[in-house]
Amino acid sequence: MNNKKILLISHNFSPEPIGIGKYNGEMLEWLANRGYECTVITTFPYYPFWKVQKPYNNLWYKKEIIYTEQTNAAITIYRCPSYIPKNPTGKRRALQDFSYWISKFFIVFKLGLLNKRFDLIVTVAPPFHLAYLGLMLRKLTGGKLLYHIQDMQIEAARDLKLFSKKRILAGLFKVEHNILKSADFVSSISEGMIKKIKKKVDREIEFFPNWVDTDYFYPLPNRNELKIKWGYQPDDIVYLYSGAVGVKQRLERILVTAEELKDHEHIKFIICSSGPYKDKLWKQANRKGLTNISFLQVQEKNVFNEFLNMADIHLVLQIADAGDLVMPSKLATIVAVGGASIITATKGTTLYDMVKDHNIGYIVEPQDKGIQDILTKQILDIKLNDELEEKRRNARKYAVEYLNVDKVMSKFEKSFLN
Repeated sequence: MNNKKILLISHNFSPEPIGIGKYNGEMLEWLANRGYECTVITTFPYYPFWKVQKPYNNLWYKKEIIYTEQTNAAITIYRCPSYIPKNPTGKRRALQDFSYWISKFFIVFKLGLLNKRFDLIVTVAPPFHLAYLGLMLRKLTGGKLLYHIQDMQIEAARDLKLFSKKRILAGLFKVEHNILKSADFVSSISEGMIKKIKKKVDREIEFFPNWVDTDYFYPLPNRNELKIKWGYQPDDIVYLYSGAVGVKQRLERILVTAEELKDHEHIKFIICSSGPYKDKLWKQANRKGLTNISFLQVQEKNVFNEFLNMADIHLVLQIADAGDLVMPSKLATIVAVGGASIITATKGTTLYDMVKDHNIGYIVEPQDKGIQDILTKQILDIKLNDELEEKRRNARKYAVEYLNVDKVMSKFEKSFLN
């Protein structure tokens, strides 16, 4: 029985179905199943819906204990109230981050007063400044701090022009630099992001990629039967976008492409997500009278494998400015089911090299102007033939060799807990 104690401090956690919350939940479950004593300080589940999900109400603090399915191991969770914007603009998200920090501060301070010591404290960015809570607890009780970077938040905010004043950006970079110097460990999810982080600080950055359970998500042989089950014809060619919908994706491009291809009766599009951005897209599609695009809610985990298998091609889209600042987490699950994708990626980025080197999809350059023409052309060029099947086989092979959850988490254990 392992007696080491782990604390995760993050906005997002299970049962959020996608994004950082999904990975945080799976990480803690894996560690708890191997005997680590796991504690989480987080908020109430809200993502990607941008409203707190029942049965939670976000009115006050809540302590709960959940148990893993595999070994019935306990995970202690402190859920903190916070501001959840219905329309998450840049300024409102900044206010949301601030409210998170304040509400979590009291729990961290309480654990410090109780002299609750953790062997490893993990904070996940975004938001980057949560690391200061980890540094505070480390100072009070000891242990080591891992600062894990899922998105390079400040650069993304700058490039998306969410903050325009240079003085504010300079201040944020200064705060981040202090965190990067002070943490015991720093990790990130792609080689491209690691290179960018190393330009900020001269230290070792660990590679800790997003993973996938390749036993739970796997290829199914009956795609045509699945299409019928989900309301499509066997000869329909289904293009699926499943994941978060926000500024970084700008999925209006799919609407433009769907409009350009409306006379191609067997080409169908699905956007599967939740939240205010998806609702806006749905209204736009209705105004355009598009009948070749469907909008679905995030699917439950028990049907998600067959849902992903149903699609012929997956869409992994992001704007040009995102570059190596983000690594689409949805891609891990897509490749696990043997899914081939159309992926927007700039030459020289980690994502571009990965797709090219392993031949797991089709790349289109993410120019913000004219992207719909490129996307439309690529869709028309794809044929359901041996080339596509080869990409699907390569995708599954890549997932098993590089993204298997046990391999990734075993390396985490060796790097941060030995």
